[in-house]
Amino acid sequence: MPAAIRARGLEKRFKSVHALRGIDLDIEQGEFFALLGPNGAGKTTFISILAGLTRATAGRAEVMGHDVARDYREARRQLGVVPQELVFDPFFTVRESLCFQSGYFGLRRNDAWIDELLLHLGLADKADTNMRRLSGGMKRRVLVAQALVHRPPVIVLDEPTAGVDVELRQSLWAFVRRLNREGHTILLTTHYLEEAEALCERVAMLKEGRVVALDRTADLLGAAGERRLELKLAPARLPASLEGRLVACSGDRYCLALPDYAELESILATLRQADVTVEEMALTQADLEDVFVRVMREAGG
Repeated sequence: MPAAIRARGLEKRFKSVHALRGIDLDIEQGEFFALLGPNGAGKTTFISILAGLTRATAGRAEVMGHDVARDYREARRQLGVVPQELVFDPFFTVRESLCFQSGYFGLRRNDAWIDELLLHLGLADKADTNMRRLSGGMKRRVLVAQALVHRPPVIVLDEPTAGVDVELRQSLWAFVRRLNREGHTILLTTHYLEEAEALCERVAMLKEGRVVALDRTADLLGAAGERRLELKLAPARLPASLEGRLVACSGDRYCLALPDYAELESILATLRQADVTVEEMALTQADLEDVFVRVMREAGG
């Protein structure tokens, strides 16, 4: 079974700018995958090559086993892309835009699926509204629908929730999760790292056109560092037996290392035996944002 997306030695130069520097990447069918990186890291360039909007300087890329340059028609049929920019035709209604997109892929009887997209993306009451009359959030919903109208097995979401409201974000992710459960491969780029952490099984991080981290999300988080226990104590004193765990202290607040959750009860028992009351308690662990910052810093450049 071919990978949903495969890149080998992918390079792209724009005159003096070396946007991609030998990208090797496999995204398997059915994955929910995040491609993360700061602005200018090469994420959109990578997506543009997959979508046939730009040609690689060297290397190759495939979508569902179809080379994006040599077999571009079939590669594009396998791919649906939601771009960052709000690009739309001001002369069409929402439904007309989706019907036109269906026709681009040779789909003549696609009304049932278009109706389903309109319903799940909250566009049913806007179906006959001209595109130029829609709000920015509604236009983004239409872009999502256009990317899905030909039922592509691979869906690329390039910053899909940038500047949209919470309601759209929640409804969009519920629908995309459903598509992923049904077997669609999802490639997500986002600056909202909590989205990637919650949704994506694996993560690749780019910096200056190179892959600087690639692993399962859980493994990246697990390797990020120890858990910590933050306590507000009364009276403000720490039993001597716990001083070896102390990471930081400020007034009546103490931060203790907690390598294993199983050790929590023994810490609380020690505090009780010392007649120290826990007034506030919080468990903290590195999140994907912490991992991202560390990886970017260690990657240098």
